[in-house]
Amino acid sequence: MWRRTYLLLLLVRLYCALSPSYLHPDENFQGPEVIAGEIFSYPIHRTWEFTSEHPIRSVFPLWPVYGLPMLLLRWVWAGSGHGDNDIAPSVVFWTLRTLMFFLSFVLEDWAVHELVESPRHRRVAVLLVASSYVTWTYQNHTFSNSIETLVVAWCLVIIQRITKDKQRSSIFASGTLAMLIVLGIFNRITFPAFVFVPGLRMIPHFGRKPLSLVSMVLFGLFASFVAISLDTSFYTKGTLTLSTLLRNPVITPINNLLYNLNSENLALHGLHPYYQDLLVNLPLLLGPFYLLLPYRPKLSLPFGSAISGILVLSLFQRQEARFLIPSIPLLLSSIKIPQRFARIWISAWIIFNAIFGILMGIFHQGGVVPSQLYMASRDDATQALWWRTYSPPIWLLNGKNEQLTTRDLMGMKPDLMIQELEAAAQCHKAENATYLISPYSSIFLDAYTGQQSNTSALRFEQIWIYRNHLNLDDLEFGEDGIWPTLKRVLGRRGLIIWRVTKECG
Repeated sequence: MWRRTYLLLLLVRLYCALSPSYLHPDENFQGPEVIAGEIFSYPIHRTWEFTSEHPIRSVFPLWPVYGLPMLLLRWVWAGSGHGDNDIAPSVVFWTLRTLMFFLSFVLEDWAVHELVESPRHRRVAVLLVASSYVTWTYQNHTFSNSIETLVVAWCLVIIQRITKDKQRSSIFASGTLAMLIVLGIFNRITFPAFVFVPGLRMIPHFGRKPLSLVSMVLFGLFASFVAISLDTSFYTKGTLTLSTLLRNPVITPINNLLYNLNSENLALHGLHPYYQDLLVNLPLLLGPFYLLLPYRPKLSLPFGSAISGILVLSLFQRQEARFLIPSIPLLLSSIKIPQRFARIWISAWIIFNAIFGILMGIFHQGGVVPSQLYMASRDDATQALWWRTYSPPIWLLNGKNEQLTTRDLMGMKPDLMIQELEAAAQCHKAENATYLISPYSSIFLDAYTGQQSNTSALRFEQIWIYRNHLNLDDLEFGEDGIWPTLKRVLGRRGLIIWRVTKECG
């Protein structure tokens, strides 16, 4: 029975992976877009993390995770008779989504299987992780947090293997652990919070087998040298020389740490109360099982890693739910479902994940990627203004960037947005056109797009609509009330592409 349930959950995970939901701009801008620009020469947009004087994003973890699959795809594509640079960005996008699915399916589930020693509890843990909407959504997207989850889990697996086998020196395993730790640190500076406490278990082992410590140090230094060399080469103009590497090395984890230790920098991204992770983000990720955390959890290596990571991250005032993703499979591996009212707990878990799985896996900003792919096919498009959506991935335009200017108006006030449109719109009979991409739930535009239009010279023509799109930022309960807001946002779900022109004298 559990195998059939697991297979069903695997299909759900695959469906969510191949759905174009868009959880956060970072899933594109902090990884795939940068590497896609390097390999396929797509026009891209590099965010401030890559362009500041002291860059805080490392390309070291991006190359093995995204670069190698892209290079393999290019090689296969060229071998099938196509040109190296003829690969459409949509092919790359779905290839990476499929890759993340397989990484989650193979590495995450395998790690949970190894970390839970009891065969009976192991099946429950694997099913809980496989049935979590966090696994279906966040873990299937190209987040650095998703990579961090896998690296944390496998560091714990290796630590558990080494400390259980007291006879072997585990030289190779220790070296592998060191390289994973370096990969984790260069991927995200939050990584040590999850592995420091479990790593203390290695101290007695080093006392018995000092060669393991030597192996860790040597492999760690080698991996660090490679990481710093790649980053320095990427961020330095011209050819990398040994002199440049020694005098001006680019060490992105240190830059990242210094940036985040400055409260003024954190304020630019929004400050959260210290209890945000514990009282808001964690319940948002665990749902009803959040209440089971104090109920006799299995005090194991995964549980210690999760709790230490959460507590350390709670010390900083920039707290987002996705930062806690590495802790979710570890906590689900440690939770015990009470025998009393077990069906109620399980039913609540199923309902919670079904709701959030549909919301985050299918509808959340689900029209951004399809709309951007559609814009790549519009020959007359010269300007595209995106309003009240997440920032669109530029690299999906397939080189159309040369003639199409994309502007992200974010949550600009409606009146100012109209002013921007009036300045950008072409005359009605012009060959080129300006497009506005905005949520259907934005009722402000009704006065301009309906039959009883106002006196504005702008003319809106609906070109395309993608219905599986929800804009949660449009939930204005304070102004409109709960029911009217839900009725508007859910009833008018969708992302519309408008062709905007104006009457010229």
